Amino acid sequence: MFVFACEGCGAELTTPMSQVALPVHAHQKYGNGIQLPVLMESGTFAVDSEPWGPPWRTWEDIAPDEAAARAVYAPVYALSDGAPGAIVIAPGDARGTVLIPENRGGGYCCGLDGADGPNVACVECALPVATRIDDCSLWQAMWLAPNAVRRLTVDASDAAPLSWAELMEEGEGTPPFEPIATWGSRVRPAHWSNHWWSWSPQWEAAAGRALAHLLVASEGRPVIVPNGLVGEVFQHSLDDLLPEGPPARRAVLAGPGLPAPGRDADILLVPSHPQTGEVWAPAGPAAYLLVPLPFGVWLWMVSPEPDAPVPMSGRLPKGVLRDDFDSPPLLPGRRFLVDRGVFQHTLVRLPAVRSPLLREILDGLAHHNRAGFV
Repeated sequence: MFVFACEGCGAELTTPMSQVALPVHAHQKYGNGIQLPVLMESGTFAVDSEPWGPPWRTWEDIAPDEAAARAVYAPVYALSDGAPGAIVIAPGDARGTVLIPENRGGGYCCGLDGADGPNVACVECALPVATRIDDCSLWQAMWLAPNAVRRLTVDASDAAPLSWAELMEEGEGTPPFEPIATWGSRVRPAHWSNHWWSWSPQWEAAAGRALAHLLVASEGRPVIVPNGLVGEVFQHSLDDLLPEGPPARRAVLAGPGLPAPGRDADILLVPSHPQTGEVWAPAGPAAYLLVPLPFGVWLWMVSPEPDAPVPMSGRLPKGVLRDDFDSPPLLPGRRFLVDRGVFQHTLVRLPAVRSPLLREILDGLAHHNRAGFV
C-alpha cells in the first residue's frame, strides 16, 4: 500500500492505496452534457506513462523523429508537453488539499475540466499538486502531478496481484448496457426522463482500443468475429473498414478457463489484467495475434450474466429506474458505436499505422460514420 505526499512540505495527500492498471477510458470524452461517474475505485490509483495535460504542442510544431521517439507514428492534432507519470485517484481519496480559487473555472462547462493545469493545492504549503476533473462528459478524477508529489510505502506486505485463476473466481464482468444521466439530473427530481439506457461508455472505449489492434492484426484482409454480442460490437466496423476479397482471418475469444483455440483461428480476443495490465497469452509458441480487452468486458463476452431480478412489489428506492409502462425499454436505442477518440489514440501509437491502408483509414476517420464510430 502507498500514500502520496507533497513534494514541497511532505504532508500526506491521499489515503493508503494499491496500484492498478490505467483504465482504457481514462481520458475518454463521452457525448455532450453527460454525467459520468468516478473513474477509479476507492483505494486504487493508476499511473499514466504518457505525458498528460497542458502545455500542448500542435503536430506542426513536432518533428517526425520526435513524435516517433514518443511512440506516435501518425499525425494527431496535438500532443501534451507535460510531465509523464501522472497519478490518477478517486477524488474522495484525496486528503489535505484545497481548490485553487483563481484556477477553478478555466475552460469549464458544467464543472472542472483541467484545461488550465493544476487546480488543487496542498493545504499546508499551497504547492499546486493535482488537477481535479468533474466536468460533464468526462470521468471524475483527481490527477496528481508527478513532479509535485512523491510515493511513500506504508505497507510493504501489500497483497500480490491476483492470478488469472483467482480473477476468474473473484472478478466481475462489466455490463454492456447502463443508465446514462444528463448533468441536469443532479438538480432535477429523479425521473426516468433524465436517464436512458445506453451502451456502456466503458465498452465503447474498450472497443476503440481493440478495433485498432484488430485492424493491425487483419493485415489488410477481412476479419470475422463470433456472432452475438462480439459480432454486434465489432463486425459492422470491420466490414466497413477492411477491403473485400482476400480470404478472411478469424478472430475468437480466448483466455483463462477457455478451451484452446482451434487451428482455424488467427486472432485471439484476450483479457488484460486489471491490476497489472498484463495481456493474457496462451502457452507455447506465439502462433496467434493478440487483441486486448479489459478483463470486465472480456468476462462478460465470455459468460454474460443473467438480467438482475426486478422487485415485484413495494416501492423502488429513489433514483432506481422502473421497467414498467412509464419507463423506456431497458435496451439501447441505437446500435453499438466504437469510441472514435480511443480508437485514434491507440492506432497512431501502433507502428503498423504507417501502412497505406491504415493511414487511409486514419486520414478518413471523420468520414467513417458508417463504420460505427461515436
